[in-house]
Amino acid sequence: MRMTKGFSVIELVIVLAIIMVITAIAIPTLLRSRIASNEASAVSSLHAIGTAQSTYATANPTIGYASSLGVLGGTGTAATSTNALLLDSVLGAVSPGGGSAAAPNAKSGYNFYVASVSTASGLVNSYQLNANPTVAGQTGQRYFYMDPSVVIRYNTASAATSTDSAIQ
Repeated sequence: MRMTKGFSVIELVIVLAIIMVITAIAIPTLLRSRIASNEASAVSSLHAIGTAQSTYATANPTIGYASSLGVLGGTGTAATSTNALLLDSVLGAVSPGGGSAAAPNAKSGYNFYVASVSTASGLVNSYQLNANPTVAGQTGQRYFYMDPSVVIRYNTASAATSTDSAIQ
């Protein structure tokens, strides 16, 4: 009688079935935890931007708040009113659009952009900051909003506004 070494087809099918069951259980959990971490990163980034806006407005009282995230970021070693160096190179990127509504800055599955509100004299006395998931339902579930009150608000269906619920 001849003895062969190795696994039978039945044994291999059983092992593959077990691996598939474990994978089917693990993938949704992994995706939910990735969404949760993206949302936590977005909230943390909003706090950083709010702090940068306050610092910028204090340092530039004749300008007020920054009109874009690109102004709060910038490059180089010397801070100016158009290159404040208050945000990292991702959030405060000057290109593609410096965090404008048309070309938001992306970080951790969220798109960040700021809209400024100017007075007739050109003083930027307010801003509206939004962080929206890059792909709703995949990179994040909630849309976030913040203004000079530094209260972060969220909406689960569309871009958040000042009337939405504050995060707890």
